[in-house]
Amino acid sequence: MKTNLLLLFGILASGLISAKQSPNQFVTKIHHKISLGYQLYLPDEYDAEKDKEWPVILFLHGAGERGDNLELVKKHGPPKLAHQGKDLPFIIISPQCPKNELWDNISLVALLDHILDSYKCDRSRVYLTGLSMGGFGTFSLGLAHPDKFAAIAPICGGGEWIRVYGAKRAKPEAFKTLAVWAFHGLKDRVVLPSESQRMVDTLKKAGCKDVELTLYPNAGHDSWTITYENPKLYDWFLKHTR
Repeated sequence: MKTNLLLLFGILASGLISAKQSPNQFVTKIHHKISLGYQLYLPDEYDAEKDKEWPVILFLHGAGERGDNLELVKKHGPPKLAHQGKDLPFIIISPQCPKNELWDNISLVALLDHILDSYKCDRSRVYLTGLSMGGFGTFSLGLAHPDKFAAIAPICGGGEWIRVYGAKRAKPEAFKTLAVWAFHGLKDRVVLPSESQRMVDTLKKAGCKDVELTLYPNAGHDSWTITYENPKLYDWFLKHTR
């Protein structure tokens, strides 16, 4: 079953002003409302199996699918396969990044938490994947919140997370149980494969014990089609729990 859900509105912080701390100094917590369009896929058996909790995939598209037309989200990856009728044993969340913007971790966490609270989700089996801009988003979100995911699969991505880790903002213990399988085409000239290699090397230094990088010798920037059409990716996801 496939469902189009148009907008998520989330309150991300309290809006109360605290007690005065000292003359002319206050601590203020501010409401932050967001709106984010997304596609949601529920497995065919979702309604029939009333007590079953389902694993979850959060999928982040690339730059070309940004905007306000949710049909674009189904162009690649798991939402494409679901739209084609493939029965995938996951709840698949496919948000759409607004035009001219990049993936925002605060919005994505709010959306993920909303789905986890609203549907029959197995919180121990939450997975994250994305391509190109979504590959960067996968590294960014997964490494900022490693405790939320059992496994992540960034495709032709990269990032600047080295500075985050250097600043000790990450959670070292969470990385020990985060599985990472990155993919990249060796002929990619849009995002160089060295980007994925650098991130994988850094993850190993951070304590990740289950880290792998697959390099396709004949693939260019589109290394996602072969990856998402490979059943081994989904089997690999399901082998990991948090």
